[in-house]
Amino acid sequence: MFDLIIVGGGAAGFFGAIQAAELKPGQKIIILEKTTKLLSKVRISGGGRCNVTHHCFEPTQLSYHYPRGQKPLKSLFRKYQATNVVTWFERKGIKLKAEDDGRMFPVTDDSETIIDCFLTQARKHGIKIEMNAGVEEINVLPDGFELRCDSKKFKGRKVLVALGGHPNANAYNFIKKIGHTIVPLIPSLFTFNDSQKDFKELMGVSVPHGVVKIAGTKLYQEGPILITHWGLSGPAVIKLSAWAAEYFYQNKYEATVLVSWIKETQEEVVRKFFSDYKSANKKRKVYSYPLFEIPQRLWTRLCELAEIEDHKIWDELSNKNLNKLLELLIRCPFQIKGKTTFKEEFVTCGGVDLAEVNMETLESRKIKNLFFAGEVLNIDGETGGFNFQAAWTTAYVAATSISKS
Repeated sequence: MFDLIIVGGGAAGFFGAIQAAELKPGQKIIILEKTTKLLSKVRISGGGRCNVTHHCFEPTQLSYHYPRGQKPLKSLFRKYQATNVVTWFERKGIKLKAEDDGRMFPVTDDSETIIDCFLTQARKHGIKIEMNAGVEEINVLPDGFELRCDSKKFKGRKVLVALGGHPNANAYNFIKKIGHTIVPLIPSLFTFNDSQKDFKELMGVSVPHGVVKIAGTKLYQEGPILITHWGLSGPAVIKLSAWAAEYFYQNKYEATVLVSWIKETQEEVVRKFFSDYKSANKKRKVYSYPLFEIPQRLWTRLCELAEIEDHKIWDELSNKNLNKLLELLIRCPFQIKGKTTFKEEFVTCGGVDLAEVNMETLESRKIKNLFFAGEVLNIDGETGGFNFQAAWTTAYVAATSISKS
């Protein structure tokens, strides 16, 4: 009989197991992992560097980065947030660094640093790890639980379910069987496929300060935008995909997206800039001098779409040309049809219904001594370390509750 059985050998599973062992030494703990790979998302996160968390150390501000789970996370972050994560890793000899966009990585720039830390801590605390152990059923016993994994069975006094997000809803069947509701699982964090491919030749071109908006809605995000061979990517697009995950799903991933290649989206401001610039640079070739720090190739393409001939100077531009260029600059339309998963980092919108979980303790409201942590819950964040932070926080709070009870 184990004191604690962890379902899932990912970020939340390992962190929950280690925290439980640290908070109450001597517990007999086992991690059940369905596959032959441990901490797979940790390994690929941040291009193999592991985006551990985000440099945002104020609980309320931190919670604003979560389309789902924002309110309960605000409370949980007061118990355990990014500062605590940084301190925990430092005590294990791992220093984290913050990049300009706020993402935090180990100074080694290597996800293996984080994986090695978890595996070392698991060994130190005698945490058992069972591979190829996909849980198919949880049975409630008078003194705990029995978990069935194919031909094997494991008994434990408490269970922490931390199997992460999955594209396949069947992965959560054993949770449904014990009476929990699974909010429909749909993708979050994805890039947009452009059906017209007008900008395909510009793959790799990016702007640092743009705005992406879904036409006919209030959904938009600001930040870097990247043109790809399939459409649009970059932080602004990925963030928008998280906040608009349900909208895109309901609309079968078809929408008109309007892109401002500059941060300024007020037409009158840009129009005045054009007017002043034209007056001061009458003889300057339009094509040769990109405005607003837009990359030359993108500026050329916008001029072509505005039907401006390549020999034209500013003094020769008609109002029709100027209006078209302005429109393409701040409301460039893309007909989106389909999505592409972002860098294999599948994140789900959906999961265990938060109404059925005591969000102060992460214990099931339906079954005593059953806990949840990480992305198995209906919680997801923007890209940038926020999903890992939710995993660390929920795992810590669950482990604290488990160790106290």
